[in-house]
Amino acid sequence: MMTVIYRKCLMVSIVERAKFSEGEIQTFMSIDADRAVNLCNSFHDMWSLPLQIGIALYLLYTQVKLAFMSGLAITILLIPVNKWISELIASATEKMMKQKDERIRRTGELLTNIRTLKMYGWELLFSSWLTDARSLEVKHLATRKYLDAWCVFFWATTPTLFSLFTFGLFTLMGNQLDAAMVFTCLALFNNLISPLNSFPWVINGLIDAFISIRRLSRFLCCSEHKVGMQQTPNLPSSSNGGSDSVSEDMAVVIHDACCAWSKSNEEVENLVLNHVTLGLPKGLLVAVIGEVGSGKSSLLNSILGEMQLVRGSIKSHGSIAYVPQVPWILSGTIRDNILLGKCLDPNRYSEILKACALDIDISLMVGQDMAYIGEKGANLSGGQRARLALARAIYHDCDIYMLDDVLSAVDAHVAKWILNNAFRGPLMSQKTCVLCTHNLQAIYSADMIVVMERGYVKWVGSSNDFAVSVDSILSSVDKFDKLHIHGQESRPSTLGKQTVPQEIDSMHLSLEPQEVIEVEERKEGTVELIVYKKYAAFSGWFVAVVIFLSAILMQASRNGNDLWLSYWVDTTGSSQTKHPTSFYLVLVSSV
Repeated sequence: MMTVIYRKCLMVSIVERAKFSEGEIQTFMSIDADRAVNLCNSFHDMWSLPLQIGIALYLLYTQVKLAFMSGLAITILLIPVNKWISELIASATEKMMKQKDERIRRTGELLTNIRTLKMYGWELLFSSWLTDARSLEVKHLATRKYLDAWCVFFWATTPTLFSLFTFGLFTLMGNQLDAAMVFTCLALFNNLISPLNSFPWVINGLIDAFISIRRLSRFLCCSEHKVGMQQTPNLPSSSNGGSDSVSEDMAVVIHDACCAWSKSNEEVENLVLNHVTLGLPKGLLVAVIGEVGSGKSSLLNSILGEMQLVRGSIKSHGSIAYVPQVPWILSGTIRDNILLGKCLDPNRYSEILKACALDIDISLMVGQDMAYIGEKGANLSGGQRARLALARAIYHDCDIYMLDDVLSAVDAHVAKWILNNAFRGPLMSQKTCVLCTHNLQAIYSADMIVVMERGYVKWVGSSNDFAVSVDSILSSVDKFDKLHIHGQESRPSTLGKQTVPQEIDSMHLSLEPQEVIEVEERKEGTVELIVYKKYAAFSGWFVAVVIFLSAILMQASRNGNDLWLSYWVDTTGSSQTKHPTSFYLVLVSSV
């Protein structure tokens, strides 16, 4: 189940993913998955436990005849009480899970921005913010636990009440108890204890499972992004903007596509992409330009299948690698981030590091490419993160590369190096590269230029045609800043003024990771006494003593009940009884 949830996280569309917080998804994997799997055990217990109870009741009938009906009546009377308690437990559980999601979301947010919190000294402020969420969660958790205790109390007392009313009615009917009958019935009562005590936990397990399944179904039923062929149902499959012979030479074919971020009526009325018809041939460098909000990133997301296709069709040929504006960095080594599960090819690996201008940066790091780079690349500059994500995409050797403004975070000379050695180099010579950019070097080096404006494709042509008519093409794009063509890295680049990075010798790649993360210490064996003392101290010594004495009294009442019944049988069997039957019944009920 956890694997299914994890795969769904990778396949769900961006819009659907935004409906769930990170805390919710973590709860899905850590709690809801386990409860949903336990549904099978609880389901079989639900029919097997009543069967065990029924067999025990039949055997009781053979011993005490219809006297067992009094005990059965008590059991039936307790069923509505337990049903009412179960409904309260379900309500408390649902509220608790919502607060748990919120608490995990806040915890993740604090850990993500822990450096900022430490720098400004906001620990106390945000710790109280986190404690508030935890307090609400504990409140609902306490309510649930109190209800659990009442549920268990009623079911635990059922066998005792069963025996009391059964023996009492049997005696009042004029029958005499003997040792064989009493101890046979006691054995049957003991057989009833296990299924009767397990029944509330089974009910609670079913309630938790159904709540978790309902929560999981909301997530697992979300629409997934579709890569490859997308078209609206009312569009014939042959309508792809060109013949099949032409489409074989095209990497991407978009025909009259209208896209929105969701299927809601409000979103459909406000389309992000409007009637886009575009063909991207294989093996070309395509530059997508336009003002901020013109639809450049949306065009890439529509090809990736992340957007809802309202009209038209989108078809792509081959595998796709995507590098977003905000690079995704794995917490691990640089090599782990680039390989991402693929086998290491030293020669190709070194060529990619050089093409992405990462080799000198890596050579200056402790541990080189086996150095840990921290959570989300915290100790890397913006340009280094962008180049690392680009290197990962190139290493995976896909047919189509979707690059969303990857050059904006690097210096001008680094951007020129990447353009000449990566995009125009041998590593991507036969690949289709779709680059959203404001970098003029990349724009004029592109084989094909696509100009976006307010969700429409305004102009498509070659770089030569663009250079001739650039003023007329961009005349209506007010916010297109020609001067903003080179982003700056958030830190000074380690490349300095060098124009040609030096290549790392593939034979001298580091083999062992630089250990900067301490291994968590874990104790094994029996639980130490100090742990129990801490639990008692946190819960309160008075509560701990009450719980301890209650456990002793519960067991003493069970054993005392059996001992008193044994004494009752002995005295009645030897005709030495000096007390009426009511005396023994009162003492049995008291015990």
